[in-house]
Amino acid sequence: MRLVMFDGIDLAGKTTLVEAVVRYLADHGVVARRHRGMLTRWHPLDRSLRQLSMARQPDSAFTTAAYLFAGFALDNLLMRVCPPLAGGCDVLIVDGYVDRTAAFGLAGGPYLAARAALRWPGMFARFDLAVHVTADIKTRADRLHGRDHVDVRDLRSALDEPFSDRFHQALAVMGRRHQRLLVVDTTGREVTEVARVIADAILALPFRTAR
Repeated sequence: MRLVMFDGIDLAGKTTLVEAVVRYLADHGVVARRHRGMLTRWHPLDRSLRQLSMARQPDSAFTTAAYLFAGFALDNLLMRVCPPLAGGCDVLIVDGYVDRTAAFGLAGGPYLAARAALRWPGMFARFDLAVHVTADIKTRADRLHGRDHVDVRDLRSALDEPFSDRFHQALAVMGRRHQRLLVVDTTGREVTEVARVIADAILALPFRTAR
């Protein structure tokens, strides 16, 4: 099994790309499964963490600290005894994880928990491939108008350029811990074109032993 993460600022096109990559891999005989949330099959605090508003996370030091340490750092420890369930898939694609949480915490605060995460990124799970998805701020602002529901995090991601700059600086630091990092810019590019580049990078990865 290959363990892949997609992450990035809101409105960059991350989830759309995940869906396109899953379809592309399926067309080439590779079973990929999209996953959201913690990696371990048993996380005692997962349900409690879901009660916190991630939409307002950049404005909440408590939410940032809770997710980074009670969520993702613990997730990394628990994975050693209870790893992700392969479920018959060749590629597990995690849609959003700790990288963006730390980046939003630094951009919104900067909060102490986010600073600690950037100083010691090794406390979090490493992926075989991390895909950081970005788009320029004008493109993100244009996409904002096409959304049925817009939250505070969307607005800051699309309209607050200093916030966006701090986010991307932090995201780059978090990306250093992964086995391989691929940064893709969706500005002015067809989804299928970008998805093909990412899928080819996934297919070039060595397999982990599935459990």
